[in-house]
Amino acid sequence: MKTIGNILHITASPRADASFSQNFSKRIVERLLARDPGAVVVRRDFGVIGLPHVDETYGHTLAGSWPMAADAYERPGSLAQSERLICELEAADAVVIGTPMHNYTVPSVLKAWIDHVLRAHRSFGFSPEGKVGLLADRPVYIAVASGGGYTGEGTLQPDFLTPYLEAVFRTIGIRDLHFFPLQRTVAGAEAVAEALRGVEALLDRKLPMPTLTPLPEPMPLAAA
Repeated sequence: MKTIGNILHITASPRADASFSQNFSKRIVERLLARDPGAVVVRRDFGVIGLPHVDETYGHTLAGSWPMAADAYERPGSLAQSERLICELEAADAVVIGTPMHNYTVPSVLKAWIDHVLRAHRSFGFSPEGKVGLLADRPVYIAVASGGGYTGEGTLQPDFLTPYLEAVFRTIGIRDLHFFPLQRTVAGAEAVAEALRGVEALLDRKLPMPTLTPLPEPMPLAAA
């Protein structure tokens, strides 16, 4: 795994510090920092501060002629916001996302971020075979919390979140995705403890703690 200089940390839960997905995503960031202590973390807590959806200016610009006008990013509207978010993603050597599962898929605020960063001619292009990602691949670690179970035995609800995010990131050229499922978080303390044990074990497999090199034994003092 190459050295990580920049980490983009996105959270999408309205529950803030009470959020299972947010708290475990912090654990992932801590593990990355343990491996690369000099990394810079850019934090975007969209679950609390929100993120405006793309607007009319954005839509008209993308539907208009190409290339865009030279002053497109200077005009009022969400196109400049889209560019800032794409630049943040491009600058990140690793991305960490903490998100709940809302109604079988991503919450609307994470969907807003996706709508900003999936932009034709900027983060993806076109070929006769379909869309082509224009961003370099990088690891994306996604902590997903759900009140019920959506994978494994006894699953009672569908999972549209995982395949959707896989398709989203693949569209822009990112395929190195790692999911950490925190399931059945409303099923009581034991279910939560079991979920946490599972994702901690998964974290240890995917991002093991660095091995510290032992210090050399001190040289014996020479006799006077």
